[in-house]
Amino acid sequence: MKHGKKYIEAVKQIDRMNLYDAAEAVALVKKTAVAKFDETVEVHIRTGCDGRHAEQQVRGAVVLPNGTGKTVKVLVFAKGDKVNEAEAAGADYVGGDELIPKIQHDGWLDFDVVVATPDMMGIVGRLGKILGPKGLMPNPKAGTVTMDVTKAVNDIKAGKIEYRLDKANIIHVPIGKVSFTDEKLMENFNALMEAIVKARPSAVKGQYLRSITLSSTMGPGLKVNTTKF
Repeated sequence: MKHGKKYIEAVKQIDRMNLYDAAEAVALVKKTAVAKFDETVEVHIRTGCDGRHAEQQVRGAVVLPNGTGKTVKVLVFAKGDKVNEAEAAGADYVGGDELIPKIQHDGWLDFDVVVATPDMMGIVGRLGKILGPKGLMPNPKAGTVTMDVTKAVNDIKAGKIEYRLDKANIIHVPIGKVSFTDEKLMENFNALMEAIVKARPSAVKGQYLRSITLSSTMGPGLKVNTTKF
C-alpha cells in the first residue's frame, strides 16, 4: 500500500520497535493524525484467546466515560409499552414486524446499534444473516437484549461500545476522536482496558493480552506496553 507524504512524515516520529506507555502513545497518536477530518482513535488488542472455542470467547460492552465523539443511531425492536419507553429514551427508530422487510428487501441499515426486548428476538432472529456479519445482532452479553430499554438506549447514547473477538482473535474498538484532550482519551482507554482485563476467559492459558496498538483512522500504529495490564 502506497502512503502519502504526510503519513511518511508521521511515521518518522514513531519508533516501531518501542513499547510506549499508554499516555505517551495517546499524545503521539494525536500528533501523527494527518487527515483533514477529525480522525477516530482506535485500539487494536491481539489476544491469546482461541475464539473457535466458546469458552474462550471475549464479548461485552463498556460505557466510555467521555463517549466516542460519534452520534450513534439506535434502532429498538419492541412492542406494547416498551415502544413508548424506547421513544422517550431517545431511540432513533422503534418498531417490530414492519421493519423486517425494510431491512431484508430494501437494504435499510441507517442505524449503528440494535436493541431488542427478549420477546422480540424471535422476529429479530430472521435478520441474523444480515445483522450478524455486520456486528449488529442484539446480544444479552452486550446488554442489547433487555427489558430495560431506557437504560440500554441511555448507555449507548452516552458512549457505550461493544467489544468482541474477530476471526483473528483481535479486538478493535474506537475510544474517541483526535480532537479529544489527552486526559479524556486516557480515561476512555483505561475504562476499556479494565473491562477487557475483567472479561478474560478462565479457559485462556498463557498470555491473554499479546499486543495493544493505538492508531488514528489514517495514522500509523503505536505499540503500547502490555505489562501494566
